Amino acid sequence: MRVRLAEPKDTVSIAAIYNQRIEERSSTFETAPRSPADMLDRINAMERYPVLVMVDEADQVFGWAGLSSYRGRACYDGIADFSIYLDRSVRGQGLGKQLLQTLLTEAEARGFWKVLSRIFTFNHASLALCEACGFRQVGVYEKHACLEGRWLDCAIVERLFPVNQPV
Repeated sequence: MRVRLAEPKDTVSIAAIYNQRIEERSSTFETAPRSPADMLDRINAMERYPVLVMVDEADQVFGWAGLSSYRGRACYDGIADFSIYLDRSVRGQGLGKQLLQTLLTEAEARGFWKVLSRIFTFNHASLALCEACGFRQVGVYEKHACLEGRWLDCAIVERLFPVNQPV
């Protein structure tokens, strides 16, 4: 498997992988399936916020990861939220680490000083992946949102990069 920047042709696969997690109610508060057009909006923002895909030798997409804006204020321009999703057929094979490490390399190269996310506290695989990639858990948002009548807590994870510029 290799990782590359996403292209418009990947939107069908990206949406399908994301929709698996929406259906499973294990990784996102979203409940409505996403369309390829929805995912194209993310890809179109790649100048600042890259979307990467993990593909096999035939260029079939098996996972994706992306950065998005943390907050709209200028003081937060160097912070990005991240998302990562793998097709259920390849989960548990260590591929997430390769994909997330590549995303982190891309984030640092684009000048971000911090990457963070919120992860359901029961999503042990994602929490372990983040720890393996150098993230630290900095807290828990209790009752962060309600998903189908259930209040869910989210662990807050962050990964800092060295800042070489004076403030």
